[in-house]
Amino acid sequence: MSRPPKPALPLRDGVAASAVFCPAGPWPSFAAFLNERLPRVLDWPERIARGDVVDDDGRAIADAPYRAGRRVYYWRYLEAEPEVPFDARIVFQDEHLLVADKPHFLPVTPSGLYARQTLMARLRHTTGLADLIPIHRLDRETAGLVVFGVRRDERDAYHQLFRERSVAKVYEAIAPRGDGPWPRTVHHRLAEPAGENFMQMQVVEGEPNAETWIDLVEPLAGGLARYELRPHTGARHQLRAQMNALGLPIVGDRIYPVLQPHENPPRFDAPLQLVAREISFTDPLTGGLRFFSRSTATIAPL
Repeated sequence: MSRPPKPALPLRDGVAASAVFCPAGPWPSFAAFLNERLPRVLDWPERIARGDVVDDDGRAIADAPYRAGRRVYYWRYLEAEPEVPFDARIVFQDEHLLVADKPHFLPVTPSGLYARQTLMARLRHTTGLADLIPIHRLDRETAGLVVFGVRRDERDAYHQLFRERSVAKVYEAIAPRGDGPWPRTVHHRLAEPAGENFMQMQVVEGEPNAETWIDLVEPLAGGLARYELRPHTGARHQLRAQMNALGLPIVGDRIYPVLQPHENPPRFDAPLQLVAREISFTDPLTGGLRFFSRSTATIAPL
């Protein structure tokens, strides 16, 4: 017998309800089950008493004897979530896509210390679009354009564009002035290391899995320069790691070349000087060319 579909539960400050399936087990109550399954949440009895844990019908569950074979739902909440004091801006919106200009320091999706202070939660809260989901990601420290899908049944068509590398992206970065030659295309093999420096992608021997076209477009004061970067692949931290491999670490980078201690809350006065400026692709649903920049957005037929 199939389980019923997930209920259409309301957003809370832009955060959708999370589901937990209740398997067979020895727990005497739902609070006991949730305490064991999700031990980082310390106030399950209080949440249940407030009606913040609900069943498939959206009704608050009582802390009654545990019953298996059902789902319960809760809204993620963090007591010490850092507040990011910068606003996102909607650049474009239609019935298929929403494109937002993300500020530095704001995560795209909930993770770790962040639930409500994320781009997805803020946009869901502002627009009321509960199914809004990012088609791709930017690092928390990186600013710029993020594309969201509006409709649940269209997500995979847009995700496929990124899996097939059918999306053109343009970034800007400020880094030390390099000798070049410019422009140039760089190739590296990036790998995640084991150990305490797991955050830093490493350049290793082997077939390249990271390719980026780079040009120095404007010399700046203090031995710095403005660069344009066009990645052709999508390895984690690709632009940051490749610029560092060239001896040109991006200004404000707290991971490359030296991994800095984690800050909570972060200092907001020295952002990473990396911005996703443009993104374009052929829309798999409409067949039109989509071009978005931080200053404009256009849709043109093929």
